[in-house]
Amino acid sequence: MSPADHPGGTGPSGRRGPDLPSFPWDSLSGYASVARAHPEGVVDLSVGTPVDPVPPVLQRALSAAADSPGYPATHGTEQLREAAVDSLDRRYGIRGLAADAVLPTLGSKELVAWLPMLLGVRPGDLVAIPDLAYPTYEVGARLAGAETVRLSPGQAPPAGTALVWLNSPSNPTGRVLDAEQLATSVRAARDVGAVVASDECYLSLGWEAEPVSVLHPSVCGDSFEGLLAVHSLSKSSNFAGYRAGLVTGDSELVRGLLELRKHAGMIVPRPVQEAMTVAFRDDDHVRVQRDLYASRRAVLWPELERAGFTVEHSRGGLYLWATRGEDAWQTVDWLAQRGILAAPGTFYGPGGGEHVRIGLTATDERVDAAAKRLAE
Repeated sequence: MSPADHPGGTGPSGRRGPDLPSFPWDSLSGYASVARAHPEGVVDLSVGTPVDPVPPVLQRALSAAADSPGYPATHGTEQLREAAVDSLDRRYGIRGLAADAVLPTLGSKELVAWLPMLLGVRPGDLVAIPDLAYPTYEVGARLAGAETVRLSPGQAPPAGTALVWLNSPSNPTGRVLDAEQLATSVRAARDVGAVVASDECYLSLGWEAEPVSVLHPSVCGDSFEGLLAVHSLSKSSNFAGYRAGLVTGDSELVRGLLELRKHAGMIVPRPVQEAMTVAFRDDDHVRVQRDLYASRRAVLWPELERAGFTVEHSRGGLYLWATRGEDAWQTVDWLAQRGILAAPGTFYGPGGGEHVRIGLTATDERVDAAAKRLAE
């Protein structure tokens, strides 16, 4: 492979691409080999990829729309956008959204990565991200040539910040911010003229705390100005393989994103749009999937504690944020020796140096196997 094939590599013209970090999970390969050598197989809890079947109601919608030869609408069908508005109201109490302010996306990761550039963030601007954060927030800032600043909950962004990312429930920690904490962050961002983008992909997974959207009236009052909420069907509807998400909020911001995405061809395929419409109308499959994650969580948490871990935050979301009070990579190695693969907290920021992120995204059989190994 030539240098030009790598992000940040030099191509034939001698020009360099964006200066991106190495893909974090590549550094797990050695530990993955150790874990896979376990006589009863690996239990991979290092990633958040769904393992359960796509809900039958969504499979039927995909099949029914299989004959879709024409180009789909970048803005999505009217039925999809109306179903999304109704769902966000019904499930999360988000009122007053206009259907035109809903924009389907190819999952949420591509939006996270390209949002700074699409919003016009420029070199010299700052993008504020949580102190422990999904790595793609930083990648998006780098693609736009901007710098990142990491903020603890409640910390105000500095002058020059163009975009503030919020994430509750958090990936990786499972921390849930309450309405007042979110409102404080919104006010602080507005004070410096920054757009707020709230990654709400885990909003349906509150456990000991009830997550709230940045678009809820208890957070933003009666104005969505400067606010965007990012949602995904990957976890709530087990739909990661089809790349289905949306962004909504400030209608003017969404309109600008729509125009740019039309030019760039960022379009959700029509069969996926049809399945998204059904997913937004049906709450039963969301409850079924939530119950599965709750049962796996109930198995793993106590066994981790009995094995000497402390689980911190983790009041929502799809992960357990755990520590043994040692370097994260030591813990990754300890788990790998038992055939369990976890992600080191260092993937998410300097503050994760003594933690690992343990996912709930494994089958019941694999979760039971992990629990058994932790108890040995």
